[in-house]
Amino acid sequence: MRVQQKKKLALVLSGGGVKAAAFHIGVVLALREKGFKFSGGFHRDPKFKFEGQEMTFTLYVGSSAGSMISSFLASGYSVDAIVDAFTKGAGFSSSRPLDTHENDLYPITYKDIFALNIQSAHPSNLLSKLFKERPSLSGGLETLFKKGFKVNGLFSTRNLERYLREKVLTDNDFHSLAAELYIVATQLNHSRKVVFGPYSETTKSKEIMYANFATVSEAASASASLPPFFAPTPIRMPNGSEHFFFDGEIRDTLSTHVAADQGADLVVSSYSIQPYHYNKEMGSLHEYGMPIIFNQALYQLVQQKIERHIKHQKDMRSMIKAVQGYLKEAQVDELHIEKLTEILVQRTNLNPTVDYIYIHPSPSDYRFFFADHFSLNKKVLESLVKAGFRAAMESLRPLV
Repeated sequence: MRVQQKKKLALVLSGGGVKAAAFHIGVVLALREKGFKFSGGFHRDPKFKFEGQEMTFTLYVGSSAGSMISSFLASGYSVDAIVDAFTKGAGFSSSRPLDTHENDLYPITYKDIFALNIQSAHPSNLLSKLFKERPSLSGGLETLFKKGFKVNGLFSTRNLERYLREKVLTDNDFHSLAAELYIVATQLNHSRKVVFGPYSETTKSKEIMYANFATVSEAASASASLPPFFAPTPIRMPNGSEHFFFDGEIRDTLSTHVAADQGADLVVSSYSIQPYHYNKEMGSLHEYGMPIIFNQALYQLVQQKIERHIKHQKDMRSMIKAVQGYLKEAQVDELHIEKLTEILVQRTNLNPTVDYIYIHPSPSDYRFFFADHFSLNKKVLESLVKAGFRAAMESLRPLV
């Protein structure tokens, strides 16, 4: 793969709380170290545009925490500004420091991330939900829990939406961005993944909706609504009805296809999910209690989906190349080879001209595994950023 010859570069960032966001920042720092650039800003302000330059990302896809970092980059904020926004925000005040510059971000704080879901937890709402007529549920302990616990999330993402709308985005429209930005969420009352972006119209199939009716801040806050911690986010549809959306990782952990569908020929994907591998210093996870065991089970489940996705891509790519090679050896007319390749690409939904780079933590990095998912502690964040930087440098070393 010759990275310098790629014409359209995309960066895909997955979720996982502040932990994932810090990991992505480390990845972005490593990409910059290797000579990559990041386009961003708004059409009315061309100073941030890098169109046509070599090794420049012009397309971003984000899910959950990745939607935040993607929004920052697409809006034209520098990598250093993003680093400062996290490392300076380990508190509860989000006022802009006096020594900041025009391109600096407001520090992100716990207050911006965690907004108590007061409306859902209010006693009157709990009682009304408890006695509201519904089809009867019967059973044992699980049914008792379902009937008695009607809070739809401990927190809401309304403060996160406000932070983006008021303190980050000078224009809250996907179409106004100089770079392409796509944010992935999941429709609550359906089995459909939703991709918000600069589409001319909203289209949908049974599995995916490509939506143009949300603002950037609405889409990012919906994508970050991780159950059961964060309540689903309501977004008003063009017809006036209100639909609810939540975490973008529910349907697909990696939405690399969004980048490929939009013409990217190099897709760099960063994800922070990596199950713990036994380490003598830490010992067995059974000694650490249920939360850690739950994290390991979740990580194993997610990693299996990711590895299956990557293996499918590799298998389909190998198959297409094998078919092309056989036809060339058989001296089949080039026009027929191109036509058959086109059919295979359509049937497999994989373009063989698109290359993928996947970046994730090392299985031996137990410190990263045990790190808090929502800590803004400066030392914790620095260690997570370093983990992302190391992982990216290791993945990029043979390529750049």
